[in-house]
Order: sequence, then C-alpha cells, then structure tokens
Amino acid sequence: MTVLQSIFLGIVQGLTEFLPVSSSGHLAILENLFNIETDGGMLFDIMLHIGTLVAVFVVYRKDIWKMICEAVFMFLDICRNLRIFFLNKIHKTSLKYQRVVHNSYRKFVVLILVSTFPTAVIGYLGEKLISDASETLLIPGICLLITAVLLLMADTVQEGKKLPRETSYKNALVIGCAQGCATLPGLSRSGTTIAACLLCGMDRRFAVKYSFILSIPAVLGAALLEVKDVIAEPVVDMGQIGIYAIGMVFAAVVGYICIKTMLVVVRKKKFSYFSVYCTLVGLLAIAGHFFL
Repeated sequence: MTVLQSIFLGIVQGLTEFLPVSSSGHLAILENLFNIETDGGMLFDIMLHIGTLVAVFVVYRKDIWKMICEAVFMFLDICRNLRIFFLNKIHKTSLKYQRVVHNSYRKFVVLILVSTFPTAVIGYLGEKLISDASETLLIPGICLLITAVLLLMADTVQEGKKLPRETSYKNALVIGCAQGCATLPGLSRSGTTIAACLLCGMDRRFAVKYSFILSIPAVLGAALLEVKDVIAEPVVDMGQIGIYAIGMVFAAVVGYICIKTMLVVVRKKKFSYFSVYCTLVGLLAIAGHFFL
C-alpha cells in the first residue's frame, strides 16, 4: 500500500463512518474495484476504526468522562447492595438497598450496555457472512439501497423528545439489533442506528450522541476479535505500519469534522441528500457486479 492509498482510504473511512453512507460498504467497493492490496489489511482496518474512535472521544469527551465516572460509582453501589443483601440474610437485618440507576448518565450507561449485547451476538454469529459479503459488489450495493430507504424514513419520522430518562430498555435492544445488522457492508452504522433512535422517539440531538457513543464498545469489541487474525497473518512489510498510521490520522481528523456535520444534518432533516447518494452508489455497485 502506498501513502496516497492510505490517505485516500483514511479520508473515505472518516467520511463514511459518520456520514450515513456506510464505511464498510465503500471500502469493500473501492477495494473490489481497484484491487487495493493492504498486506495485513485486517490491521489497517483496525487502525482506521481506532482513528474514527478517537474522533468520537474528542467530540463527546465530557459526556464519555461523566459516563465512565458514573459506571464506576454504579459498580461500587452494586457492591454495597451485595453486602447489604448478605447482611440482611445472615443477620436478619432490614437495611435498605442503594438505588443504582438514579440519574441520566447512569441510565445512559445502562442503555448503551443493553444496546451492545444484541450487537455483539449478531456480529459474532454473522462474522463469516460479513466477511464473505465484503468480497462482492452485490451485497454492499443492495445494502446501500436499504440504507437509502432508512434515511428517508429518518427524515419523515415525527419529532421525538425522549432523552435518557424517557428511553426504555426495549428501545435500547431495538437500536442494538439495528447496529448488529449494520455490520453488513453497505448498511450504514450511523444511518441505521440514528434512524432506529428516531423511530423510537428520541430527541434528534440525543439520537446522534447515542449512535456515536454506541459505536465505542462495538468498535473496541470488533478490534479485540480481529487481533487474533492480525497475529495469525502478520504484516509482511513492517514499514507499512507508518503508512497505516497516516491513514489513521486522516480518518480521525475527517471523522471529527463529519460528526459535527451530522449534528446539523439530523437537526435540519437533510438525510434525503444522503439517501439519493446511497441509491446511486448502490445501483452502480450492483451494475458493477454484473458487468465488470
């Protein structure tokens, strides 16, 4: 892989990870069309996703820090409740339990955990299918057409007002299933999850925040699963690591800009433009499958 190819794919990753047009679909299409060889491409994919993950941490650093702190406090409260449980059982006392989920950030943490569970199950069970789907233009093309429909639905859905306190755990499961399905190349993760959030009645700004913060455990989990493949198939030329790092930096910078852009897109209901784009790219990919 050359430096220019790394920069190009890094920009594509940063643009398509957060804009609702499917990063995996675009990368699969580009690699199929131009036969880009990434000598240890699994490592390159991981590094690109880490780059976009950095962008999420930078934009939502205050929310993420608060969620981490509240997660620690929740764990401590659970430990206290376990202690109270054993004291009540052994000494026949009637001590009161601590309420664990008692503010918005704690509820947000639990919602993200609930959403992550179906994502992990679907991603694990469908790993082989996802890998095979990336080797053809047909599946990404079809999935991009599905993304186009979801984006139109997101633009037309009635304005919601749900914030963490009003969002149910059932809503979180639905959103997690949507993210799990979006592991297919061509189904935009951000577009699918934001559409699911809006259909569940969430406030538009909160829907964007939920979608992007939900990507953190998904990306970290996928990266951990892929580490074994990186070890099994090491990079042939260690000099490629520096080239990969350049792509990662571009993915992070472009991703940061795109997250800020998405906040405006969702608020002003401009998904229809991306819907048209996904339709055109999807049709071209399907045509490429049959005619190239």
